Amino acid sequence: MDLLNTLVDKGLRRESPTREEALAVLATSDDDLLDVVAAAGKVRRHWFGRRVKLNYLVNLKSGLCPEDCSYCSQRLGSKAEILKYTWLKPDQASQAAAAGVAGGAKRVCLVASGRGPTDRDVDRVSDTIKAIKEQNEAVEVCACLGLLSDGQAERLREAGADAYNHNLNTSEATYGDITTTHTYADRVDTVNKAHAAGLSACSGLIAGMGESDEDLVDVVFSLRELDPDSVPVNFLIPMEGTPLAKEWHLTPQRCLRILAMTRFVCPDVEVRIAGGREVHLRTMQPLALHLANSIFLGDYLTSEGQAGRADLEMIADAGFEVEGAGEVTLPEHRVAGRVGCGSHGEGGGCGPHGGSGGCGSSHEGGSVCGSVPAEGGRGSAAPAGPAVAGEPRTDLVAVRRRGAGTDLAPNA
Repeated sequence: MDLLNTLVDKGLRRESPTREEALAVLATSDDDLLDVVAAAGKVRRHWFGRRVKLNYLVNLKSGLCPEDCSYCSQRLGSKAEILKYTWLKPDQASQAAAAGVAGGAKRVCLVASGRGPTDRDVDRVSDTIKAIKEQNEAVEVCACLGLLSDGQAERLREAGADAYNHNLNTSEATYGDITTTHTYADRVDTVNKAHAAGLSACSGLIAGMGESDEDLVDVVFSLRELDPDSVPVNFLIPMEGTPLAKEWHLTPQRCLRILAMTRFVCPDVEVRIAGGREVHLRTMQPLALHLANSIFLGDYLTSEGQAGRADLEMIADAGFEVEGAGEVTLPEHRVAGRVGCGSHGEGGGCGPHGGSGGCGSSHEGGSVCGSVPAEGGRGSAAPAGPAVAGEPRTDLVAVRRRGAGTDLAPNA
């Protein structure tokens, strides 16, 4: 297919596809799907080999958020029966992080619900970062605390944070349909603050909220322009008790096309499969590893994920390997000559910073964000009968009842 040959050539040169080419990827047929995956896989392997980076979420403060993001189980007015608790103490958060690191995670993502941190909150998180680094100096720490005020990114960097996550989530044109308590521009401003402070910027999207192909292409091209080092791709988890609980638009095939399009537009950044992979990719998760080079290990913010051991077995069975703590994730041109982890060097980057001219989300429901079997399997949802293509898979959505904020061991 001429389209795919062109996209591979551009990806190996870090050259942006056109909007028409990106839209064409989303419009490909199921008959062409394996060709699309193979083509995007060439770009992924060129920049990242067969390595898979593992990330681990710690929900520092769950629920009771004043923002009204429609996808989020922690939102204002949410009736989702999620865990609700205030700030974990630094030693509690450090203990939770240690479980993820022991399971193979290279990065720990510290997430807290809310509009944005107060200065006292930044102090709390700074103490937590220091506690984690004391236990394991090599681990990367990404903070995800909402909208940042002036000077807060610098303070997090001084405390030892390596990265900051704040997702764009959807296109600028449709952002107001999803959230009214803050703006798309507010989110862009926070990503820019992280960049300016020398933090590695992480920013991504949520697919499955009823958006069009044009919206998906718009947000991915906006991310390319922002030039984050990592781009989490979340698939909406329609949580009961949220406004988007009935939005079941995704199939495994569409999820793969979205990941492929993201890889072609941002060829040399860390593309991460974030929330919702178990719900929407299901048995096709291993194919997605040919497109993304990063996943979350275990559970998310308020929902339960695949067993951590199953994640590791899936990676090995698919012929990939877990990225080691001593390995550099990003290609050399993205880190060479940088002042800090997230500052831009000459000629580097996926977007206009390059010569050819991105932790899960702070919320749940498409972001990174019952009783539990001893081995860390799925929770107490009733066994399902045979799945029917296109039907909502509510049986795959389980509220997290273990790990941070509970007395039960985490899934790692």
